[in-house]
Amino acid sequence: MSVEELESVVSSLPSAELARFSEWFEAFIADEWDRQIEQDMQAGRLDKVLKRADDHYQAGRCTPL
Repeated sequence: MSVEELESVVSSLPSAELARFSEWFEAFIADEWDRQIEQDMQAGRLDKVLKRADDHYQAGRCTPL
């Protein structure tokens, strides 16, 4: 199915079904984001950023949220 076909189907959903689809899609995107972050961490792509954050924390340049 093409993106255009998906757009057509989604745009024709009744309100209740659109809300249900929207909830599912948001959860799907969040899960994909989590998987990507996990892959990036395992590949070492976040090491530099995490070290910088640790350095700032150790130097007292962070405030509690």
